[in-house]
Amino acid sequence: MSQSEIQALEQQIFELNGKLTELRKAEQGVEVPNYELETLSGGIRLADLFGGQDRLLAIHNMGQSCRYCTLWADGFNGFLPHLESAMSVVLLSPDAPELQRTFANSRGWRFRLASHGGGSYIVEQTVMAEQNNMPGAVVYERQGERILRRSSAVFGPGDGYCSMWSLLGLAGLTETDWTPQFSYWRRPEVLADGGDNLLD
Repeated sequence: MSQSEIQALEQQIFELNGKLTELRKAEQGVEVPNYELETLSGGIRLADLFGGQDRLLAIHNMGQSCRYCTLWADGFNGFLPHLESAMSVVLLSPDAPELQRTFANSRGWRFRLASHGGGSYIVEQTVMAEQNNMPGAVVYERQGERILRRSSAVFGPGDGYCSMWSLLGLAGLTETDWTPQFSYWRRPEVLADGGDNLLD
């Protein structure tokens, strides 16, 4: 494939993304319940997560045991101040609030966190039918006392929600060539402290 063919395809993808955004903008939304979730401070309602915003981006994360979900959240964390200028943002997972906070702190995440605990929220608001812990995102809109589900997306290797895949693609690499890890630190062959009492 020539460079001009690549650029033409990139332009097509750009235009299709624009059409997709227009379709999402035209969606009317479906009313949803005011679910109760758990935080370190106790129970919280979905409506309370909007803060002073009319829109809420709920990131569905599979929890601290998923390397891929961790990769997505690592990327979103850098965008968080920009995202929060447009809408409220919360990261939801099945993990208990204490585990969520411990893991988030270890990654340097600044998200507001809430746990659905595998309950009715994630069963009814899943981003993929019959998959109750699928990674993705849902955008909700508040209209008075009503909460509407406006749009949603599934996350997965190669998607447009994690810039890592596009950057790997520039090098001709795909999700079959690379798998995210929790840490890339490698122990030096020789340790200056002598290497006693190492815990692997």
